[in-house]
Amino acid sequence: MSIRVMLVDDQVLLRTGFRMVLAAQPDMEVVAEAGDGLEALEVLRSTKVDVVLMDVRMPKLDGVEATRRICERDEHPDVIILTTFDLDEYAFSGLKAGASGFMLKDVPPAELLAAIRSVHSGDAVVAPSTTRRLLDRFAPMLPTATQEPQNKEIERLTEREREVMLLVAQGMSNGEIAARLVLSEATVKTHVGRILTKLNLRDRVQVVVLAYETGLVRAGGA
Repeated sequence: MSIRVMLVDDQVLLRTGFRMVLAAQPDMEVVAEAGDGLEALEVLRSTKVDVVLMDVRMPKLDGVEATRRICERDEHPDVIILTTFDLDEYAFSGLKAGASGFMLKDVPPAELLAAIRSVHSGDAVVAPSTTRRLLDRFAPMLPTATQEPQNKEIERLTEREREVMLLVAQGMSNGEIAARLVLSEATVKTHVGRILTKLNLRDRVQVVVLAYETGLVRAGGA
């Protein structure tokens, strides 16, 4: 079954370019487009979408607020924030709002396609190294972190789950975590699922954000 993608950007030419790239893929189809956040929310009321490619700087309603409203819904699509500038504060806000990752608009087509598939599968953070650099850059915007995480929910994690969470926060995929801890990928996937459930998080990106907020991971390193 094809991955149903929605393009949200006020630049028609950019949407056209993305549409051409996606249309050439046997496992993807562009099922909807919108020129601003408000239009995107309206379209999503009647169109089934798996992944939204969301611009941030748009008229009427920007991509950050649109992402927040989308992610508040039940059974919502995954959102990838598109930004013109690396380490954009809008991208940081988008992750906080619930986006599954972010990419630059001039990303090579192969990376964009891999990101869409990755987010749709729920297996890995989009561009984990870039996500961590973004969080490092905007760490001063986060609450002051102490030596030990203060989030009460984290205390519910087992020692192994906390270890897995730390590696997720470092941008590792399930396969990389499995190799590091000498576990099967299926076991790592189970641990990640339990972490998301216990911490009431949507996806792996929110694991990374929470790890920074609580001090489990600090700017500049683990």
